[in-house]
Amino acid sequence: MRFQFKNRNASKRLIDMTPMIDCVFQLLLFFMVASRFEEESKISGEGSLDAHLPDAVAAMPMVMRPKEMVVNVNDRGEFYVGGEKHTEAQLGDRLLRAETNNPGNQPVVIRGDERSDWKFIARVMSLCNQARIRDYRVAVVPPEESTEGGTP
Repeated sequence: MRFQFKNRNASKRLIDMTPMIDCVFQLLLFFMVASRFEEESKISGEGSLDAHLPDAVAAMPMVMRPKEMVVNVNDRGEFYVGGEKHTEAQLGDRLLRAETNNPGNQPVVIRGDERSDWKFIARVMSLCNQARIRDYRVAVVPPEESTEGGTP
């Protein structure tokens, strides 16, 4: 049996080309922008690097923060870092080296004896500022929460 098509429905058989043209222009625009970024990276030298880079098995990733330096100040105003006694000049040099090795990332914790003068702790803070270390803090022991009086 043969099917007959009537010409009166010819207007319904037209295909709308507008969405297809929109997709083609979107793809064209995307590839033009992507190729422009590739050209700019080649010009600025950020593209490929023609060098053989060495392998580093024990390297630490750059996202790791360096170990914080703990400076202890006893009641006599003596400075200890890692169990070693330091003079003020030695401590300043050590803080400067730490900042040079970890620019902008070196944290310092200052632990001062409660019986020591505040001027010794302030001196360590001043040495941190001179070494351009901004991430330093003074460690304190929080008060013990009492269960007798209700609120601490």
